[in-house]
Amino acid sequence: MAIVTFSRKQFERDIGKLDKEMQNKIAMFGTTLEKFDDESIEIEVFPNRPDLLSYQGFKRAFLAFIGKKTGIKSYKVNKPQKDYKVIIDSSVKKVRPYTVCSIVKGLKLSDEKIKEIIEIQEKLHFTLGRKRKKLAIGIYPLDKIKLPIKYKAIEPDKIKFVPLDSDREMSGLQILQRHPTGREYAHLLAGKPKFPIFIDSNKNILSMPPIINSQLTGKVTTSTRDVFVECSGFDPEILEKCLNIIVTSLAEIGGNIYQMKIIDKKTKITPNLNPEKMKISIKNTNKLLGLNLSEKELKKLLEKMGYSYKKGVVEIPAWRTDILHEVDLIEDIAIAYGYENFVPEIPNIATIGEEDFKERVKRKIAEILAGLEMLEVANYHLTTIQNQFLKMGVPEKQALSDKETIKIEESKTEYNILRKDLSHYLLKVFSENVDAQYPQRIFETGKIFKLKEGKVVESESLAAALAPGSFTELKQILEYLFRMLFGDGKKLEYSDDFNASEYRHFIDGRAAKLIFDGEVIGYIGEIHPRILKNWKIKMPVALFEICLDRIFERLKN
Repeated sequence: MAIVTFSRKQFERDIGKLDKEMQNKIAMFGTTLEKFDDESIEIEVFPNRPDLLSYQGFKRAFLAFIGKKTGIKSYKVNKPQKDYKVIIDSSVKKVRPYTVCSIVKGLKLSDEKIKEIIEIQEKLHFTLGRKRKKLAIGIYPLDKIKLPIKYKAIEPDKIKFVPLDSDREMSGLQILQRHPTGREYAHLLAGKPKFPIFIDSNKNILSMPPIINSQLTGKVTTSTRDVFVECSGFDPEILEKCLNIIVTSLAEIGGNIYQMKIIDKKTKITPNLNPEKMKISIKNTNKLLGLNLSEKELKKLLEKMGYSYKKGVVEIPAWRTDILHEVDLIEDIAIAYGYENFVPEIPNIATIGEEDFKERVKRKIAEILAGLEMLEVANYHLTTIQNQFLKMGVPEKQALSDKETIKIEESKTEYNILRKDLSHYLLKVFSENVDAQYPQRIFETGKIFKLKEGKVVESESLAAALAPGSFTELKQILEYLFRMLFGDGKKLEYSDDFNASEYRHFIDGRAAKLIFDGEVIGYIGEIHPRILKNWKIKMPVALFEICLDRIFERLKN
């Protein structure tokens, strides 16, 4: 969640009086009114709506919601001029490989507006950028820069400039060690042989993303009229959305948007504010919401949420990051219709609720493992080829040709396959908590997915891992779990007769198949140092994963 603060005077001038009715409308829009006084209004914005993090973005969306300016808003975008270019050097590919850029002209900035720009920049860093890990934003006075600009990576000791809010020149490493912002975000470049920089045609460094701008070329003041805006990071689609949010916010305060040529292997023109198109079914909408909307009513409700609609196709604003599926559009229709207007109905069929048997078993397993001081984690059903295969030691060619993998078409993120196991996700949890206190003892129960004979096969799995941990210690936990579930009658068997290539993430001789009722249900072992290095884990790890389907069947019988 993010809290944004607006001027009450400005809000009431642009939108309307903050009376009880307006307060209720703000809440029904999905943004909680935290508090307000005579000077300011504080509103809570969900992370899935970063376009609302600025006053300009909120005003644009809310005016449509209350019916004052409905439909999709269009902005004039000027084509790039001769020198409006950013050249991406191949040296950044292993550091922060992508950037998208724009120029906004004709701004009239006050101290208050500069403060607003800084606030949206930092809130986007925190939410969409995951504390600058996924993306970083830079805004620079254009009059201090000579175009075109180059984005490249060089050795830290060769980077020399005066960082923002400093009075002396520093090298790249000195910025990470001595500058307050550098120390805060040093971990994002730690261990990199080269650091990324933006540099203009006069050889002046603009910034060292994702850390800090230059004092000379990166400080916006009230005399600044034209700005250069860049977003750098790892996901081109997210970068473009972020740039669209910023430039449209600047356009709302009087700026004129100009495109730039981004020259990489292929030339791209950014920003692109053309709306995306998505089909929507009236039948699906009415079925999910329990309504009987006509096409005319559907169109009106979509326009209240800032979309346009024509003949079953919705045009989505280029700054919306949260619309991935038709269901997301239907959710916005529900908001526009008003949750207070839905009429509760009692079903005609009486039913008696009962907890699912499998869920009872999973809860029992969780209680047993929690009693052994293990912490339960939960991860996404979607994962990446990098995490599922490459970091687990599977060759890239084999990973890409795996016939059991279920791929997601037109995925909006890098998470584009369904997970085949829980093991790699437990290692991912360890890798993201290398600075946390040890020992770390975690487990997860959940669905895994495989493609067999053209059909999606789901199964329930249990995985547990210890860091630091050994085969013997984890074996004791596993056998205790089975004693608690089955008593002494049902024992696990262990077999080291398996294909090493299938279990390449384990140390040879320190791993085994798990056999229950004569059927292989999983594996247990110590993770190979090579795999630990891939995940940047510094502790020995022991891990097991078992299929729960056979366990469910035996317990039910």
